[in-house]
Amino acid sequence: MKHVAIMGYGTVGSGVYEVLTKNKEVVSKNVGEEVNVKYVLDLREFPGDPVSEVLTHNFDDILNDEEVSVVAEVMGGIEPAYTFTKKCLLAGKSVCTSNKALVEKHGAELLAIAKEKNVNYLFEASVGGGIPIIRPLHTCLTADVIEEISGILNGTTNYMLTKMSVEGADYDEVLKDAQAKGYAERNPEADVEGHDPARKIAILTSLITGKKVDFEDLYCEGITKVTPADIAYAKKMGLAIKLLATSKRIGDQYSIMVSPKMIGSAHPLFAVNDVFNAIFVKGNMLGDSMFYGSGAGKLPTASAVAGDIVEAAKVTGNTGHFWTEEKLELADISNVENKFFVRTTASAEEAKAAFGDVFVMDDVEAGEIGFVTEKMTEAAYKECAAKLNGIISMIRVEG
Repeated sequence: MKHVAIMGYGTVGSGVYEVLTKNKEVVSKNVGEEVNVKYVLDLREFPGDPVSEVLTHNFDDILNDEEVSVVAEVMGGIEPAYTFTKKCLLAGKSVCTSNKALVEKHGAELLAIAKEKNVNYLFEASVGGGIPIIRPLHTCLTADVIEEISGILNGTTNYMLTKMSVEGADYDEVLKDAQAKGYAERNPEADVEGHDPARKIAILTSLITGKKVDFEDLYCEGITKVTPADIAYAKKMGLAIKLLATSKRIGDQYSIMVSPKMIGSAHPLFAVNDVFNAIFVKGNMLGDSMFYGSGAGKLPTASAVAGDIVEAAKVTGNTGHFWTEEKLELADISNVENKFFVRTTASAEEAKAAFGDVFVMDDVEAGEIGFVTEKMTEAAYKECAAKLNGIISMIRVEG
């Protein structure tokens, strides 16, 4: 019998418990022996809940029980999750997690400990919720050099942008709706400012390069400045606005950016709407592939954690998930090329004088024009923008 423990009985933790108990037969079959939840750690009481039979308030119960070989860390945040995870790994227990903040910040150290102790630190649920992406990158695509990973990695912002597009609603209105439906937190900063997808693209890039990427080092721009007027211009051009997290290989470096982008119908992420997430991967041999599904939510995320538990319970030894503390050298984004959509109160003649040959629209919003530049570097855009008065907003255009 394999005994497991769950640290945290919030949304995801209760989901993991539900998956492991309701699907106990199939989980045990895939492991090759019975899987039993021996402990659930939480400070609260849950009277009337079946979890009360295995509930503990003392982390040492899990740490000191030699029968527990696999632990699910679904507490969230850095502490005490980091301390508890590190102690479990040092004690020879595998740990499976959905905690993207912890994986991004301390992943290199925790993976090194897992390797040293010949156990595993698995984190499939930390990036795409229920979408399998970590394991495919680690096992199926290891013969490829990954040229690009681009993704819609945050369901909250994708829902908000979809609603803005369909209903013409403004940012404040759709944020309140997302909070009312439980898609957005009371403090939505991590989602709407792009920090959540930045952590996720940092994890993915660390995985494919074997070197550490800190999300604080990445260019990160959220959706707080996107307006119904921006959406209207995009629709006029047959484009959609998505918050994209992109990591592209440029020589021996990677250019990583999180920002809203206008994309066309030929783009694989164009039709990804509502709370769904999708991750586009381009390998130098495989070519293009796409991973799509529920990027968040109780049971999709819990399913991914449970899948890691199954893997950790049935394998012998370390599976090799690893990156070092050495920082990946990032490309200077000032040299990255894009087209740029610009709204301004200046005239078409003034726009062309500053940016050269541009495609101008003057029939969407009164008192302004919108235009799309030719492809240019970020540095070149800044130089041109400095020559033009009255710029209202700018959004990058993919392709």
